[in-house]
Amino acid sequence: MQHIIAVNSNCYHGYSIEEAIEGISAAGFRYIELTATKGWTEHVFPTMSFAYLCSVKDKLKSAGLDPFAMSGHCNLMDRERIGDFIANMRLATFFNCDFIVSSIGEAHLKDKAVASNEEVASHIRELLPALEEYDLTLVLENHGEHSTGKIIRDIVDLVDSPRVLINYDTANVIHYAGVDPLDDIPTCVDKIGYMHIKDKIGGLQEWNFPALGKGHVDFPGIFALLEQAGNACPLSIEIEFTSAGPRDLNEVNEAVRESYAYLKGLGFEI
Repeated sequence: MQHIIAVNSNCYHGYSIEEAIEGISAAGFRYIELTATKGWTEHVFPTMSFAYLCSVKDKLKSAGLDPFAMSGHCNLMDRERIGDFIANMRLATFFNCDFIVSSIGEAHLKDKAVASNEEVASHIRELLPALEEYDLTLVLENHGEHSTGKIIRDIVDLVDSPRVLINYDTANVIHYAGVDPLDDIPTCVDKIGYMHIKDKIGGLQEWNFPALGKGHVDFPGIFALLEQAGNACPLSIEIEFTSAGPRDLNEVNEAVRESYAYLKGLGFEI
């Protein structure tokens, strides 16, 4: 089964978008997920000048990289951040993206009660007109208190729109919930529209996300589940190293190259 295989520019957290473009292209990839996460990785961002954003677009074209998706994480439960997320949608359209990625955020109300899945879905449903306007698919990442595909699937079902699907992160389900993705994916595979393929060393709350093939995530098993379900969703590589971060840019580039070699070894056309 053919999948788009991309690299999330967040692998280059702490480095420039130009360095990310160069490293991802040099490794042999043709697709990139741009990161526009406020206060974390602002490789591209709505407040940047038009001239600069055009220069990034030109660099992507010269490097042969298709920016088909944008990581635009915001707390979607915080109405004060919705304007930021709409701005990220506009930015995604500027780069001709098809997907915008976000986690849901902390689903706590002002009185500290945890919002129900119905309330979460109601917040997300308010984004549907903008998703239609900008012709984007929002893929919700399993993260934090919404760390399993099963939980995200319940919310996606309640939203009930082809514009809202799951971004399944293969390591977050282990990191935040201690759940094996092979057990979790079957509960939501028909609603997975995008996948962050991220490896993992260690268990709960242990921040160690190496190059693909260097951890204990069973990627062949995961890809088999997608194959059995006829799900050809895009796959985006995310490498976040340890909490100390990579030693230098060379280590990031090497991890991206190793991930390319790992996927080629599994028979993927990239």
